[in-house]
Amino acid sequence: MFNDLSQSSAGGFRGYAAALLMVGASTAVGMLMAPRWGNSAVDLLYLPAVLGAAVLAGLGPALIAAVCSVLAYNFFFTEPVHTFRIHSGSDIVTVVVLFLVAVVTSHLAASIRQQAQFAEAHAERSATTAGLARKLLSCTSLQEIAQISVSELGAIFYCNAILLAGRPQARVIASAPDSVTLTPGDIAAAATVFATGERTGRGITRVTTVEWQLHAVRGESAVTAVVGLARDNGSAPVLPEQFSLLESLLDQIALAMERARLEGETRQFATLRERDAVRSSLLSSIGEDLKPPIAAIGTAIAELRRTGSGEKALVSEVASETAKLQRYLSNLLDLGSDAESEPVEVAGVKIDLFHRLVSRDGEDVHLTPKEYAVLAELAKYPGRVLPHAHLLKAVWGPAQERQTEYLRVAVRALRQKLERDPTNPKIIINEPAVGYRLAG
Repeated sequence: MFNDLSQSSAGGFRGYAAALLMVGASTAVGMLMAPRWGNSAVDLLYLPAVLGAAVLAGLGPALIAAVCSVLAYNFFFTEPVHTFRIHSGSDIVTVVVLFLVAVVTSHLAASIRQQAQFAEAHAERSATTAGLARKLLSCTSLQEIAQISVSELGAIFYCNAILLAGRPQARVIASAPDSVTLTPGDIAAAATVFATGERTGRGITRVTTVEWQLHAVRGESAVTAVVGLARDNGSAPVLPEQFSLLESLLDQIALAMERARLEGETRQFATLRERDAVRSSLLSSIGEDLKPPIAAIGTAIAELRRTGSGEKALVSEVASETAKLQRYLSNLLDLGSDAESEPVEVAGVKIDLFHRLVSRDGEDVHLTPKEYAVLAELAKYPGRVLPHAHLLKAVWGPAQERQTEYLRVAVRALRQKLERDPTNPKIIINEPAVGYRLAG
């Protein structure tokens, strides 16, 4: 900070000195011209000095050049010479006009210089921001983003830099140089920035024991990180007029961190999808391998019942256990189906087979196990008619596939709980003498 001030002061002194030198040069040229061509054109020699001071040094030196030009012209070129008195009215007008023209010219030239400096600063800011964004584009992890960020910020502002992330306890992700350490007070100040999103620290708070200047890196909905900047001599690393540049750079860091987070989630989702695909393939393979022997057992039981050659109690027990095994196998195959991962929605009713949840207009609906089993079976094939026998077999087992009254009771209860008008059903549709279908 002190270096900046000294450089600024030195630049200001040089500007004023240059303005005085240009006025002196104009005076010297005028003194060479006056003996041969008179004093009438000498006043115009001072305008280039005023313009040069305005363009090169700004408004202050230009105004000094204007005042000194008027005084020099009055002292050296108006009668009586070598005094500041003016006897001629025309000389008074000339001096006044020269002063007004010099002031107006200095304002115009200084305004042009200021606009040029603003455009140059804007271009430099855009280039700096674009340079950081370009380097962050190749980063794929938070660690890489943090390391590039602190390195670039340290180089741009000529200071030490750190990046902290993590809640509730913030930790240093990267620093430049690597040997940077934080005091407990610095960490507490960083936690405050995480909570409030307001910058704090050296050069911002009037009285502070924090060595760092801390700025929030804001994500889409919250502060995702904190950047700390500090100089070894204890001066403020970023001046208030540089805050806009720093904010632009922090926005680029926030975008890079958000992009890295989304890419990580995408990779994680792809991994889960791949794992689910392998699981589904494995479950389907196991299920298909078990189907033939279970079907053979069912056929053998049916033959024993038809011929009456086996003990009835034992045959019934085997048939019951086989039916359970068929249901387990059906559920196993259903686990391998991707269809259950997406909820089914019909007329305001949402059926989530994956989480075994049913809701109507956002409110959960309580169903009995049999009611849910019927609804789940229909939801697996929305829009398709499922015969009575299929539903009875899937829910109550093969032994009950002729008990259509069971199914009617369950469907009637489902309509009472799900339909807006149970007498005019729009969700579970009856196909007379065939079965039911879920509207799709």
